[in-house]
Amino acid sequence: MQTKNSYILAIESSCDDTACAILKNDHVLSNIVAGQEIHLQYGGVVPELASRAHQSHIVPVVDQALKKAGITKEDLSAIAFTRGPGLMGSLLVGTSFAKSLAMALEIPLIDVHHMQGHILAHFIDNGQEKPIFPFLAVTISGGHTQIVKVTDYHKMEVIGTTQDDAIGEAFDKSGKMLGLGYPAGPQIDQLAKEGDPKKFPFPIPKAPDLNYSFSGFKTAVLYFIQREENNNPDFIKENLLDICASIQYTLIKILFQKVEKAVQQTGIKTVAIGGGVSANSGIRAKLRSYEKKGWNTFIPPFEYTTDNAAMIGISGYYKFLDGYTAGMETTASPRIQL
Repeated sequence: MQTKNSYILAIESSCDDTACAILKNDHVLSNIVAGQEIHLQYGGVVPELASRAHQSHIVPVVDQALKKAGITKEDLSAIAFTRGPGLMGSLLVGTSFAKSLAMALEIPLIDVHHMQGHILAHFIDNGQEKPIFPFLAVTISGGHTQIVKVTDYHKMEVIGTTQDDAIGEAFDKSGKMLGLGYPAGPQIDQLAKEGDPKKFPFPIPKAPDLNYSFSGFKTAVLYFIQREENNNPDFIKENLLDICASIQYTLIKILFQKVEKAVQQTGIKTVAIGGGVSANSGIRAKLRSYEKKGWNTFIPPFEYTTDNAAMIGISGYYKFLDGYTAGMETTASPRIQL
C-alpha cells in the first residue's frame, strides 16, 4: 500500500497525556501533547479525572496538530491510535475518536500497542542512525520494565519483564518516601547528580532468568528510612542528595545486570532504550558506557521518551506500509500484551 507520501494522524491517550502527531511517511510534521496538571495535587494519576480531561483536550489537540503540520484532514492517509495498554477510560477516548474520524474520512484505522510505539520511536526520521535488526529494546516506564528481542518492525518477543512493579514506580515511590512531589523520578535524577551513589547500599532483588522485581527494593528503602529517622528525625534533610544518588545507582545496577545477561545469552550487542524512564540521565550515561564493550547503543530524543503520539504514528506508518487495517469492531485493551 506504500504511496509516495503517506500522512498518518496518530493519537495517544493511554494515561494522562492527550497527544496527537502528524507524520509524513517517517518524518514528524507535528507532535502536540496536552498534559493534565490536576493530578499533581493527588500525588498520582486519578483515572476518572484523566478520562474527563482527555475528552476536553482531544479536539483542540488534533486541530492544533493538523494546523502545525500544514495539512487538512482530507490529506490524511490513515488514523493510528493507542489501543493499549493503559487506563481504560483514557484509552476509550482516544479509541472512540480515532474510529469516528477514520469512519468519517473513509480511511484506514490502525491500532498500535503503546510499548511497541516506544520501541519504534527510534525509527522516526531525525537524520540519525537507526537500529539494525535484530536488536534488544529495553522499555522502561512507570508501568513497564521489559527486555524485548526485536527482529522486525512487527516481530517482537518479550524475553524479560518485571514480576511486580516497574522501575518508574520504584523511582516515584522511593521519592514519595523522601517527601518529593509527583512525579519524583525526575527529581531524584537531578538530586542524585550532587550526591554519593555508594553512600547507602541497598539490596539487589533476585528474580529468575531475565526478569525483574522492584517491590522488594521499595520495601528496603522504606525500612531504611524508618530506621534512620528513628535515630535522627532530620536524617532525610541532612542526607537527601546521597540517598537519591544511592537509590538511582542501585536501580540502574538492577536494570543493567539483566541487560548484560540478555546480551550474553542472545549475542545481540545492539541495545535501544525507550519509555519515560529512558529520559533519566544516569540510565543514558550507563548505556553509553557499554559502547566501550562493543555495544551499539540507541537513545531516543527527549520528546519521544515520555508518552507522545509521534511514536504511535511511526508504528502505524509501518503497519500502513504492510497494508494492515483494524476493523471498526476494535476496542481498547488496557492489559494487552506485546
